[in-house]
This record gives sequence, structure tokens and C-alpha cells, in this order.
Amino acid sequence: MEENKACEGCESKSTCSGTCPSSEETIEQVLEKMAMDEQLRKIKHKIIVLSGKGGVGKSTVSANLAVSLALAGKKVGLLDVDIHGPSIPRLLHLENETVVSDGLKIIPSTVGENLKVMSIGFLLPDQEDAIIWRGPMKYSVIKQFISDVDWGELDYLVVDSPPGTGDEPLSVIQLLENPDGAVIVTTPQDLSTADVRRSINFCHKMNLAVLGVIENMSGFICPHCGERTDIFKSGGGEKMAKEMGVPFLGKIPIDPKIVEASDSGTPYIYHYAKTEAAKAFETVIQPLLDIDNDD
Repeated sequence: MEENKACEGCESKSTCSGTCPSSEETIEQVLEKMAMDEQLRKIKHKIIVLSGKGGVGKSTVSANLAVSLALAGKKVGLLDVDIHGPSIPRLLHLENETVVSDGLKIIPSTVGENLKVMSIGFLLPDQEDAIIWRGPMKYSVIKQFISDVDWGELDYLVVDSPPGTGDEPLSVIQLLENPDGAVIVTTPQDLSTADVRRSINFCHKMNLAVLGVIENMSGFICPHCGERTDIFKSGGGEKMAKEMGVPFLGKIPIDPKIVEASDSGTPYIYHYAKTEAAKAFETVIQPLLDIDNDD
């Protein structure tokens, strides 16, 4: 690919997706930017959910964070940019949903009154289809998901990114321009927290605030006797957050009902509000609600 002349001397050259416009913008590019700016002005807060590695329950956390904010009376959008493994449609029982256009905008799926959802999964003819795309194609689709979807006025846009620090989170950070920050999901084990350190350093390099770390699968609470067992240890995420100097949002224990709810596509936080894990989600979202209350 021929290097854009505008890249010469750019401080973000090493992390850029290569899609920055040149100084000689076309009318079409100017109009696209105006449309994007207009869309972003309607979204008060943008939160990106990251994880250093797969298998930590990031998408489950993203879905339940979005539902929790919606239950708190906020207007929420949930954007799934995990292009190769979209999980949000299944988690919210939307796997058979398809999206349509009103001629101007793509109409997202809805859950209840306050939650709008968009995922590449809605555009696949078969949920088992493999998507084999390079970075520029991912960037283009993510850009469309932000600018061409009818999100309307939102208090929060929660973005579920794939594991790691690749094309998708990089594209989202660049396109959202000034996101409020990232929520990073880990499990207590040393292997997971080591990868999360990389995610935190990624945020620092991208000048993205770390809103906090969530330690998922932190202990198992027996549904019969209430006794707690630390299957995967506990406290690793909290310790790592303290060492890295970033906020710790809370621990979410293992609950078999989370698996049950995820497999059936029912939001866990809504149907099991009195469980320990659901109460943990309430604690986790409070700092995110405070962002809105401070405005």
C-alpha cells in the first residue's frame, strides 16, 4: 500500500490504520466527516470494553453493563465490533434478527425501551459463516456502524471489542475521537492479568483513559449454601490495577445462572437481580453512572 503523504512526520504513524485522509480531502470525505461529527454529538459518553485475552467473559460483561445502564434509565447503544466472533446477538437472544435501512440510516435492533444494539452478526446469512477481512475492511465497516446507524440521542455507547490490541479497538478509538475511556475485563489468574497489563499500556499509548478494571469469574458462590470457593484464585485483577495505578471497579463471581442466561439469550442482570453477581454489576456501573451525573 502506498503511504499517504499526510502520514509523513505524524506522531501516530506507528499505530495508525492507514486510512487517515490527506490534506486534499474530496467533497465526499468532507460530507462523511460532517455526518460522523453530527452523529458523535448525539452520544454523550463512549465506553470501550477491552480484554487482554479471550475467554474472560468480556462480551458477557459488555452486554450486562449495557443492560444495567439501560435499567438505570439511561439511553444506551451497544456496538459489537468483534468482527470475527460476534457474541452479542446470542447473548441478547437476537441471533435471528436482521437489520434494515430506512433509506438514510441503518435501524439497529432494540432490547426494551432504552437499549439499541448493532453487530456484524445481524448481517451474516449464516451465523457460522467465517469473516476473512483485513484491517481496512474492518475499519470501513466499524465506521459505518458508528456513522450510518440510527443511534439517535444516547447517554452511553458501549463498544464490545475483540480481545487484544489489534485493528478493531484501534479503529474504534480513532473513529470515536474522544471516547470517555476503557473498561478492561480480566480474570484473577496471573496469565490473564499479564495480558491485561498490555491492554492498559495500549490505552496509555493511545491517550485513552482507563475507567477501571473488572475482575470477572472472581470466586464461586454456591447457590445452595452460600459458601465461596476461589476456583481461579481471587484478587489478581484488583492487585494488578493497584500496581498499574488504575481504578478497580469490582469483582464479579462465577454464577452458573450467568451461563444459563447467556446460552438462553436473556440478560442476566435483568432476570437474576437479587444474586451476588447481579449486585456486583450494580457496584461496577456506579462509577460509569457518575460520569453522567458529573455533566
